[in-house]
Amino acid sequence: MKEAYTSIQGVQVKKITLDALVIGTGAAGYNAAIRLDKYGISDVAIVTEGINMGTSRNTGSDKQTYYKMNLCADYPDSPKAMAQDFFKGKCVDGDNAYAEAALSVPCFLQLCELGVEFPVNRLGEYVGYKTDHDPRARATSVGPLTSKMMTECLEREAQRRNIKIYDKLQIIEFIKDNGVCVGVLCLNKVSTDENDRFVLFHAKNTVIATGGPAGMYADTVFPLGHHGASGVAFEAGVIGKNLTEWQYGLASTSPRWNVSGTYMQVLPRFVSVDEDGNEYEFLNDYFDNIGTCLSKIFRKGYEWPFDCKKVMNGSSIIDLLVFRECVMKKRRVYLDFRKNPYGLDELPYDKLDSEAREYLENAHACFGTPLARLQFMNMPAYDLYLSKGVDLEKEMLEIALCAQHNNGGLDVDMWWQTNVKHLFACGEVAGSHGIYRPGGSALNAGQVGSMRAAQYISKHNENECFDEKTVDTVAQKAILKHLKLTREMLCDSCNLEELWDKYTKKMSEAAGPIRICSLMDDAICDCIDALDDFGSLVKLDNVNKLWKAYRLRDALIAQATYMTAMKEYVKMGGKSRGSALYSSPSGNVPDKMEEQFRFELDGGDFDAVVQEVNFANDLSVNIRPVRPLPEGGGFFENVWREYRENKNIF
Repeated sequence: MKEAYTSIQGVQVKKITLDALVIGTGAAGYNAAIRLDKYGISDVAIVTEGINMGTSRNTGSDKQTYYKMNLCADYPDSPKAMAQDFFKGKCVDGDNAYAEAALSVPCFLQLCELGVEFPVNRLGEYVGYKTDHDPRARATSVGPLTSKMMTECLEREAQRRNIKIYDKLQIIEFIKDNGVCVGVLCLNKVSTDENDRFVLFHAKNTVIATGGPAGMYADTVFPLGHHGASGVAFEAGVIGKNLTEWQYGLASTSPRWNVSGTYMQVLPRFVSVDEDGNEYEFLNDYFDNIGTCLSKIFRKGYEWPFDCKKVMNGSSIIDLLVFRECVMKKRRVYLDFRKNPYGLDELPYDKLDSEAREYLENAHACFGTPLARLQFMNMPAYDLYLSKGVDLEKEMLEIALCAQHNNGGLDVDMWWQTNVKHLFACGEVAGSHGIYRPGGSALNAGQVGSMRAAQYISKHNENECFDEKTVDTVAQKAILKHLKLTREMLCDSCNLEELWDKYTKKMSEAAGPIRICSLMDDAICDCIDALDDFGSLVKLDNVNKLWKAYRLRDALIAQATYMTAMKEYVKMGGKSRGSALYSSPSGNVPDKMEEQFRFELDGGDFDAVVQEVNFANDLSVNIRPVRPLPEGGGFFENVWREYRENKNIF
């Protein structure tokens, strides 16, 4: 690793040259760096906006799940069986699915060896349970903070290996030579001096592990401080894959946290409050039958993600009712655990459907208030909010229908390399999932993808375009562009928060769980206009706000790319599927709901294709078949011979 300074128009820019750079200090990023070091690439470093930021370290649920091949009792399982279940999620590339299945066990066991205490029984088996879209009880957990514990253990291992971390640096551009990634330009978030404003990394290989593009939405459960960097990748020409496919669900807004599982199964009261402070139990107005209402609330616990298939006769109608109160009626919505719904001292448990009634009876929880039931069934779920400054015993919990996870992302091959050579993507930023995925599979995908990228880099470390003098020449153009941009934005006033609210609210209203093409058309045009005029549009009165302006710029690029994917999906005949309801003039509308919620379910015409979007090529859209599911296996002697020759990494 070599550090030096270069001067551009009298401005000093720090330059760091190394073999491999990892962007992000989440679970996927740390694992990428650890694996690179383990496989012999010792000249590796990590760059991050903030070591303690990001989704891995700051999010969870009532019982955050990790998904891996079954290792318990007599459940029949295999890599191929697990890969087939991933592939059934639709719009999934088969080689990614097979790798995520085959490497789930070694990645899981490494986490165990590093200190993540997944539970075992007295015989040493890693016990499991069934999660959503999971036929074989492959799920496991260490509680509400599984990904946080993973990240902390991986961080300790990175420290043990003396892997260098450059903190408080924000990626603003990938440096390319002849279409090949050769470096990264970063903004120093804490610098007030133009001579220390930019840091340039020369890197033969780069791994981006910056999570999903959380900054696009106003209604989001992604933790504060996590915004993603997908826009920078799109600007560099990385192709977006399955960008239409998100996962949305009910979440508290402060703190940002999923209200899944037990939070719903204890049957809280749903309350909306208008601008005059009047309270409404709006579910009571919609449901004619108290038993139906309570049963739908209960099912929302384990059917947590919004799902179009569960709107007409399932629990996802509750998501739409919350969306209507928040977005259309401009009210604030709360969960109240202090009182039972319908103002009842005792709930009519005999009127619940059998599934809900039997669950609560088996849990011995047919008593008291929602809070009493929560504390009895899952005290850590109550303590979690208490640790974040919210006492559910004393106050209501504000919620909304929020973006929670992007199943799409950057297009990657079977080694998690993007179409921009020597640039790899892993974790949520990589689009290896399809329409549906088993709960907890994202944590596994991040570990597998980062391992695969490190394996490939270790055997293909040479970059044909990596010449330091050439990189300097290419990078100089980028640095001059951003010097000009930062100087344009700095003035005596600031409109950043106003712009941020405007564009993120438009995204949530037009292209969240409810998608309206006419609104998306206007929003895309607004994004492009804002990007074209960004230097004069954005006003900053303080140099310390530059990083926020770049966050907005990244979000605008991502918004334009994602909404183009959504709009073009409808144009080619796509209909509502997964966690996205596309408003349509034909189809069905739920009882007592507005025309905005009329929709048609997708018939599966696009299940076996991947939609690709290229921002750098005028937002062009392409459709390709999914890569098929490989056969796997192989004759031992043949595999062994190839392994001796090249480790089967090619």
